[in-house]
Amino acid sequence: MSSQLRVAVVQFAPKLGQVQANIAKARELCNGLKPRSLDLLCFPEMFFSGYVFPDTATITPYLEHPHTGPTATFCAELARSLECFVAAGYPEKLEPHEHAPPLGGNSLSFHQPRIGANSAFMYGPTGERIGAYRKTNLYKLDLPWAVPGSGFTTMTLPHPLGPTTLAICNDLNVQDPAVWESLEEGPYELAQHCIRSGTRLLILLNAWLHPDEDGEVSDSDSADCTNSEQNEDTDGMEPSWEVINYWAMRLNPLWATIREATHENEKKPGIPNELLVLVGNRFGNEGVNRSCSGSVFAGSSALMSLRRGSGRPRLLQMMGQREEGVGFWTANIPGR
Repeated sequence: MSSQLRVAVVQFAPKLGQVQANIAKARELCNGLKPRSLDLLCFPEMFFSGYVFPDTATITPYLEHPHTGPTATFCAELARSLECFVAAGYPEKLEPHEHAPPLGGNSLSFHQPRIGANSAFMYGPTGERIGAYRKTNLYKLDLPWAVPGSGFTTMTLPHPLGPTTLAICNDLNVQDPAVWESLEEGPYELAQHCIRSGTRLLILLNAWLHPDEDGEVSDSDSADCTNSEQNEDTDGMEPSWEVINYWAMRLNPLWATIREATHENEKKPGIPNELLVLVGNRFGNEGVNRSCSGSVFAGSSALMSLRRGSGRPRLLQMMGQREEGVGFWTANIPGR
């Protein structure tokens, strides 16, 4: 048995530090959505603040209270007006007892206390906050200011969503000090969590880099599993196939054939054989200087269906690398 799930992702190029302008842009793009027309709406990682903050001092003015900040206020209002679930990423302001000491090192950016978290939350159809998550596997741009989360979590949401895991960008990558040894062996921390938790919907809120940025295929240096794109499309409506392929590869245990899969991918009673993966990403360049590392983002928001043992992932929907708008998609969500 399966049910229809209606999801939407908002994709555009937010301006660094222009929180209210970015919220106004999102509101404009969502104006065409009607109440009860969808089940879930997603905004990417740190979407309204922007992402590239080199240290604690520069991000401090944009850290938000998790219940009363601008992202929370907007998402609660939007969830209530559309009568749907809304997920969004934001830079969270931590309470003083949660602060962490500087990491130290050669860079001055690592000599300031870490007072925030790269976070996400979920609001329900009546505007109530129903879940929250802090990024576990921090990327290098998070390290100077952010405290990592304590691990992946899965929320049990009403039909048709069901068990839903909320993750952020670099959570998809290998967690230090582990190394991605091979396609067969992994490790695949997020995918394995989805199997153990019985996840039916995985939401990834990303600020994922373009593969041409510093020669990186993702926001990690570890990926070398897909062919490089030879030419960038001229109108931005073509997705980055390299990035989408990489996202799917990092979820390998969720679709690999049994002989390729790790021992944690063996079928077990009560665990769904199929799940949907909704990836919301942004595009744009946050740096005036194009040589600035990690400033160009890949867009290519996507919806995938992964069936365990099938041998291949299924790409259901996607947006272009520089396509602005709302991706509104319907898919069959697996039954129990």
